[in-house]
Amino acid sequence: MEERTQLDKTLKPHWVWAIALGSAIGWGSFVLPADWMAKPGPIGAAIGFGIGGLLMILIAVSYGFLIRHFPVSGGEFAYAYLGFGRTNAYICGWFLVLGYMSIVALNASAMALLFKFTIPKVAMKGQMYSIAGWDVYFTEVLIATIALCVFAWLNIRGASFSGRLQFIFCVILVLGVAALGIGMFTHPDSSLSHLQPAFNPEIPALSAILTIVAIAPFAFVGFDNVPQSAEEFDFPAKKAFSLIVWALVFATLIYVTNILFTAVGMPWQDLVAKQSIWGTGDVVAGAFGNIGLIVLAIAICMGIFTGLNGFYVSASRLLFAMARAKILPDVFGKLHPTYRTPYAGIIFTMIICLVAPWFGRQVLLWIVDMASIGVAVAYFYTCFAAYKFFKWSGDESVIEGAVSPGKKLCSLLGVISSLSFVILLAVPGSPAFMGGPSWIALLIWLAIGVLFYTVYGKSYKQIPKKELDYYILGEHSHLADGFNHRASADPDEKIAP
Repeated sequence: MEERTQLDKTLKPHWVWAIALGSAIGWGSFVLPADWMAKPGPIGAAIGFGIGGLLMILIAVSYGFLIRHFPVSGGEFAYAYLGFGRTNAYICGWFLVLGYMSIVALNASAMALLFKFTIPKVAMKGQMYSIAGWDVYFTEVLIATIALCVFAWLNIRGASFSGRLQFIFCVILVLGVAALGIGMFTHPDSSLSHLQPAFNPEIPALSAILTIVAIAPFAFVGFDNVPQSAEEFDFPAKKAFSLIVWALVFATLIYVTNILFTAVGMPWQDLVAKQSIWGTGDVVAGAFGNIGLIVLAIAICMGIFTGLNGFYVSASRLLFAMARAKILPDVFGKLHPTYRTPYAGIIFTMIICLVAPWFGRQVLLWIVDMASIGVAVAYFYTCFAAYKFFKWSGDESVIEGAVSPGKKLCSLLGVISSLSFVILLAVPGSPAFMGGPSWIALLIWLAIGVLFYTVYGKSYKQIPKKELDYYILGEHSHLADGFNHRASADPDEKIAP
């Protein structure tokens, strides 16, 4: 049995909270409020995000318990392995890699988009071609490329370095939102009457709200970065749940605040009818001129920076954990000789994401869909694994906390919620059904996953269960057999001839 490579424990609680919050709040919360309120109206959109936040807290119950007992890199990959065996673990992990990489690419493209909105003379140089009616410029591709390279370098430098930066970015982000919210709500030209009608009269309220609820996996993805970094906690893992909940509460408040301060600035139906490429920017600039726009741009930059930083951490740790389990190439499991970070996963994530800026703004919408379905699949596996573990009654002879009717109910609701997210995105006729380009990109990603599994799957299945438990769970592997009273045999394990 090979010695298991482990990450250093350097992450402090407030850094982990910042990873969760900063990853959940990105460019979309500042750029898309006008788009979000188009169907449900401002109050409908706010309700949708409120419901989404509550559903995420239900899902977080399962995460909190599993992190407490299995604080290892890989997160959902490890939980799917515990609950359903090695093949399902790979499926879960590969979908989640898609979700994480999609959001790294999304934030890099958003950085270029921000320059295009605020300094068009800089960003709109060197027009190359158009995709889906959106012109692509060499300078905006260059901006996104620089952002990807810089944050890859920062993450290679070490978890403590990137964690400290993440917290600073988050503090500036929260202060920026507070300043914009207070400023817009107290501005003499703002009015609560601009929120009327509360819902779009042309669309059934429930259907419209569901279009917002459906993107909750994308909007709040970030709290699930916590299990990916759990192996690097320098504090007890039982604190993870409270950190996740507070991150989700702050994220929900930020989403709702951004929607409402955008809507009070002018009648929301007029704002939507303008079809501005940046409705929130127009409202803030109209109220406070360039000063307001600068504050907004700084807040967006912080959202983009925290998203880039947080999801580089998660994508690289997930690739590291899967390589440590021998289902991906060994290179992803190697640590930098100086900084002790999974540098190969960081570089691989950067290379894959460098493709996105070449497709223009339209690619952002495709990426949102792919990210949503990727993380929704991971939510499903995690909640279902927790549901299998929790018991309605009995004894706690295996793991403390196994008997918990309330948590078992929460995990069941998490299963239903995450499955609903997948259905809303994947079933034709649903309000949030993915478009053709998103399906094509998803199928390409799945084909790559099948290729990896074809190459590494046979040897992966022949690893003895005890050995694989050790690779995935480390010092916590002794709990694997007791997890939900599983049989000691792994159903996916194949005995080598």
